[in-house]
Amino acid sequence: MVSTHSPLVFAFGILGNIISFVVFLAPVPTFIRVYKKKSTEGFQSVPYVVALFSAMLWLYYASLKSDEILLITANTVGCVVETIYIAIYIVFAPKQARTFTLRILILMNFGGFGSILLLSHFLAQGETRVRVLGWVCVAFSVSVFAAPLSIMRLVIRTKSVEFMPFYLSLFLTLSAIMWLLYGVLQKDLYVA
Repeated sequence: MVSTHSPLVFAFGILGNIISFVVFLAPVPTFIRVYKKKSTEGFQSVPYVVALFSAMLWLYYASLKSDEILLITANTVGCVVETIYIAIYIVFAPKQARTFTLRILILMNFGGFGSILLLSHFLAQGETRVRVLGWVCVAFSVSVFAAPLSIMRLVIRTKSVEFMPFYLSLFLTLSAIMWLLYGVLQKDLYVA
């Protein structure tokens, strides 16, 4: 395995971290507006709950491997930022949306993550645990990266890019490229 101390691997990991931070911070204007208007204005919480779940899984995955500080930093920031978004959402969401958010948060981020943690800990050992967890991480990462693509149907239907966040799409693409290169150089199929 190539060490993250390799200058090229380290460079892609640092770029992956920086771009991931930009992706995590992309919704800041939305949440500033939510805070100022004291309303979620129909925004959905699901992308933030899923992003938190994905970051939690990647943290667990990185903790099972050695020399993965770059994955740990990116996903720690992701966990903190997504938790702040979810907290703001819960404070300003109408009762029905708040209840829904709390339910999926408890089911996915506590129940789901706890189940994955326990099952992977007791049913798989060593490299098998890393492989199983790697595929689970890949599945949720694909959903996080593909989420903005759901807007494409609206863009095609309305023939307007008004609803498509260009910079979010750009930085998600750049992030995917950086982590792909990092994963390839690390010979880590799951990160790639």
